[in-house]
Amino acid sequence: MRDSGAVSHKVDRPLVYSLNLFFGFFFMGSIVKSLTTDRWRGEGGYAELLHLAGPLILSTGAISIQHFVDRIFLTWYSPETIAAVTPAGIVSFTIESLFIGIAIYVTTFVAQYYGAGHDERIGPVIWQGMYVACIAGVFHLLIMPFAGVFFGAVGHGALVCRYETRYFQILCLGAAPAVWSTALSGFYSGQSRTLPVMWVNVAATGINMFLDYVLIFGKLGFPELGISGAAIATVSSFCFACAVYCALIFRRKYDKRFHTLRGWRFERDLFSRLMRYGFPNGVQFFIDVAGFAVFILLIGRMGTVNLAATNIAFNISALAFMPMIGFGRAVSIIVGQKIGEGKPDIAERSTYNGFILTFTYMASIAVLYVAAPWLFLAPFAAHANGGDFGPISRLAVILLRFVAFYSLFDALNIIFASAIRGAGDTRFVMLMITVMSVGVLIIPSYIAMVVFNAHIYTGWAIATAYVSLLGIVFLIRFRGGKWKSMKVIEYVPHAVSPILPEAPAAEMEP
Repeated sequence: MRDSGAVSHKVDRPLVYSLNLFFGFFFMGSIVKSLTTDRWRGEGGYAELLHLAGPLILSTGAISIQHFVDRIFLTWYSPETIAAVTPAGIVSFTIESLFIGIAIYVTTFVAQYYGAGHDERIGPVIWQGMYVACIAGVFHLLIMPFAGVFFGAVGHGALVCRYETRYFQILCLGAAPAVWSTALSGFYSGQSRTLPVMWVNVAATGINMFLDYVLIFGKLGFPELGISGAAIATVSSFCFACAVYCALIFRRKYDKRFHTLRGWRFERDLFSRLMRYGFPNGVQFFIDVAGFAVFILLIGRMGTVNLAATNIAFNISALAFMPMIGFGRAVSIIVGQKIGEGKPDIAERSTYNGFILTFTYMASIAVLYVAAPWLFLAPFAAHANGGDFGPISRLAVILLRFVAFYSLFDALNIIFASAIRGAGDTRFVMLMITVMSVGVLIIPSYIAMVVFNAHIYTGWAIATAYVSLLGIVFLIRFRGGKWKSMKVIEYVPHAVSPILPEAPAAEMEP
């Protein structure tokens, strides 16, 4: 590999050795001890958690691979497309996240209804989530015409701005199916049946990656569409996932037990409760993503190299981070079910077990970020122009050290925020995300990078402090225990059935 385009193999050895010693002596002893105890067995043990989380990890991992490959292709295409795709994508997701945060909370309702034994309420709450998706679709269509004005005002280069506008507008067309799929996936996830979710996401990822290749570069007779092709591929995968979920869930056997078809009516009380708990969850998603969106837009004012390196570092971080979202969702589901069953002690046990597993994984990846960054950067460099990519790769190596540090605290964010959300403590999560995002990330980043024209490292130090402090706050809230007395579902008296249901196992087939 040429010097101009190669990724540096030099390692800050004292720092690596210090990290290894830190993890080895401080954490591994307790982890090994926990693995040899009864943490594997019983309710809330590692076995139950891994059984539920495994498909979710593969599912979210497939999504992260999808984004990773998408960014690699655009890096090969041109520096301007890789510089444009993350700002446009994260602005799109910022707006979409408000609705996704509401729709994903359908999973918590399903988990608590399922845990309480009220299966007939599962279909109606899924339909309320789909009505949220319809609202999301209309809203995104209304904002599409203003994309050019927004990105033009940000201050990025003219070509980058044009690419950002194009990518954002196409993604707006996929907002409704993306939110719809999120609500529908809650049908399976809330019942701890995560294999169908995994297979749908893996298939959608395969379609996205294939269309990425043929549409970005113009292969197999398709036109060369560049960044527009990447956006079309993403929207197509959303539509595919939505269609498959509908085909699976709206079957007669599910309608009989869960009212997936007959529960189509708008229920004012149920919709209001979904908004009561889901809207703070959506606002939390929105503020959290918006904080990083503003951060990336501010980085973009520093030039294409800084923006491209930041985008690559974040995408490498997401490659390792997204699978752990599967652990977070698993913890949230188990907490919701156990709260519905009246077993908060089991929910607490599951949460701590989830943290041990997540932290072990994130710590291992953090060591690799510092010791072998070239493992992650090599795919970006493979077909990129050496002269263009050389400065980007050298800066990205340094930025990955920031990622390595805050990854350890991200384990706190993933697990403990998911746990208290699963119980219904969404308002606290929303409040903390809002206060911390504005007060610790957005305002300090603006002052440092715009007012004082600080170095990019200062901006990344601020982002690292934000993630770290947020993780500590959620740990403290979880240990306070208020979440144990929360519940999002209404009281529904059990009906006494004169006969046992026929073939209950058959009803649970995907």
